[in-house]
Amino acid sequence: MRSVGRRSSVDEVISQFNEQLTSGEWKPGERIPTEQELGAELGVSRAVVREAVRALAHLGVLESRQGAGTFVVSAADPTPMLRQLRLAEVRDVFEVQLAYDVQAARLAAMRRDDADVRRLRELLEHRDRAETPDEFGAADADFHCAVVEVAQNPLLLEMYRYLLGRLQEGLQTLRLHADLAEAGPHPHHALLDAIEAGDPVAAAEAAQAVIQPSLTSLGGVLDGSRATNQQSKHVPEGDR
Repeated sequence: MRSVGRRSSVDEVISQFNEQLTSGEWKPGERIPTEQELGAELGVSRAVVREAVRALAHLGVLESRQGAGTFVVSAADPTPMLRQLRLAEVRDVFEVQLAYDVQAARLAAMRRDDADVRRLRELLEHRDRAETPDEFGAADADFHCAVVEVAQNPLLLEMYRYLLGRLQEGLQTLRLHADLAEAGPHPHHALLDAIEAGDPVAAAEAAQAVIQPSLTSLGGVLDGSRATNQQSKHVPEGDR
């Protein structure tokens, strides 16, 4: 592999990894070099290597085994999907979250136990106390991810974890812009109450109510922005 430099993005490191996979240098079943070795070879930090490995692990290309290292599972090229997720609009991300969250809430209400409910309540209280946009984004993502964990569907959980980075960015955006709405604490507590009560229908409805205000708000802002841009194209050059 060629050095990509310390200022390189995770995408560039993933591209390097993908070249190793498609060329056959890294074969399915083999262990890849360590984070330290890869970082030294590529000229990037271990944190960048770790994020690239995590992204490919979420796609099922690599698998990290505690105490043994990271192994190749598939040589399929994940680059298009990774690029699409990174370029997706915030509204796109929330639309996907809505699909995941409704099903996860329904399953969580059917499969939760007392320990699950206690953990969800602790995470929700942490969300309620969050003050900064960064803290809020992390706390909200932790709560929603925990609901997916309670659903006890490993595939849904892995797909949701891969979405979390963009989802957290979207939540931070909501808190930073006053004209964008988020559901607030009440719908989240209604979701937890429905899960605790073991009511899958109410839980699914509550999950919908949690995401919909953000989607509606984002849709209005994006549509308004597009309309403004369209109008500006029709303004004569001398009138601008």
